[in-house]
Amino acid sequence: MLTHGLVTNVRCLFKSTGAAAQFPRRIQQQQQQQGAAAEKETPNSDREGVRGPETGRGSAAKAGKGVKKLKAADLAQKLRRETREADVAKRKVVKSDSPVLRRVQELRQFTLQLQKVHPNVLAKALKRGILYEDQELIAINKPYGVPVHGGPGVKNNIGEVLSILAKMTGGMGAEPLHLCHRLDKDTTGAMLLAKSEESADHIHHLFKTHQVVKKYWVLCVGVPVPSEGVIDIPIIEREVSGPQPHFKMSLAPVFRLSEGGESVTRVRPSRESHQAVTRYRTLASTGTSALVELQPVTGVKHQIRVHMSLGLGCQILGDHKYAHNSKLAPQKLSEGFLRRLGLEQSKARHLPLHLHARQLTFPGSTGGHQEVTVSSPLPKFFLTSLKRLKIELPGKEEP
Repeated sequence: MLTHGLVTNVRCLFKSTGAAAQFPRRIQQQQQQQGAAAEKETPNSDREGVRGPETGRGSAAKAGKGVKKLKAADLAQKLRRETREADVAKRKVVKSDSPVLRRVQELRQFTLQLQKVHPNVLAKALKRGILYEDQELIAINKPYGVPVHGGPGVKNNIGEVLSILAKMTGGMGAEPLHLCHRLDKDTTGAMLLAKSEESADHIHHLFKTHQVVKKYWVLCVGVPVPSEGVIDIPIIEREVSGPQPHFKMSLAPVFRLSEGGESVTRVRPSRESHQAVTRYRTLASTGTSALVELQPVTGVKHQIRVHMSLGLGCQILGDHKYAHNSKLAPQKLSEGFLRRLGLEQSKARHLPLHLHARQLTFPGSTGGHQEVTVSSPLPKFFLTSLKRLKIELPGKEEP
């Protein structure tokens, strides 16, 4: 009995010792299997330049045999490449069987190209769009959706990249460019930048004394009647109450019709109103839309938009802010109009503002007498809308 018990204990001890010896080996096998599976899932391009920790025999021999080590520059380049690819994927037009969705993606591609790019990319785009340059100033073609000044929630703005643009155009020692006037975020077209403070002051003086002739082109809903004329109605800023309280510019006329409409009465103008005068003429039209040239004599905020929408009753296409009097909502368009644009009413909010600073004419230099005229080509989305609405440019005009 004693011998049998001793043998039993020895067998149990042998079995437990064998299991304990095999346990680390099992863990090592599982780790090797997991490492092999992870290696299969990881592309070669992602593993390139990344070296993991090595254990066991042979690690010292492998070190220094031409294995590429991780470098900060390589990692930064990889991150930049991935960011670029992600941005391209976001901007890529999504293929869809729906013509409306394809049209929406097309509009977004036209209008969102420079809103979230690196400042250097924006500066390069502005450099490519230079319209005129001399010793004192540069005229650029302002892109859609890029504000002139910064503010809350603004990632890119033209003022931020003026020093970069100056170095691209005048060398590393060039003085930062100076803003001379402003265009609204969603307005495209010709814009002047000065190369020195003295030139900036001179151009400011030209604008203030109405020596700069500004011409804008708009694509509007409806046809102005009469086809050309002068709008002379003061403008005032008012608060709009309701579910979405906001401020917007409005007309402040100094003449009012009597209740019966038989006589006109002059009223006292508000102290907060601003004189606003705009010349306009229709360049081309169809039954429901028109291409109109406007020349603002004064420079009141949103003057062209207010005079077109409330003065002539012809809203600028894509002007959602002034599409309704008491609320903020997408512009309401007829079914026929939307059909020609390739859209539905639910997608009308994607229409960009069709307001373009077409031309600037001003005295050439501080002591010169020759006039300079700078013309800016229409953006692609504007030309596409003209084509869809079958509006042809006048014979002497170029896109």
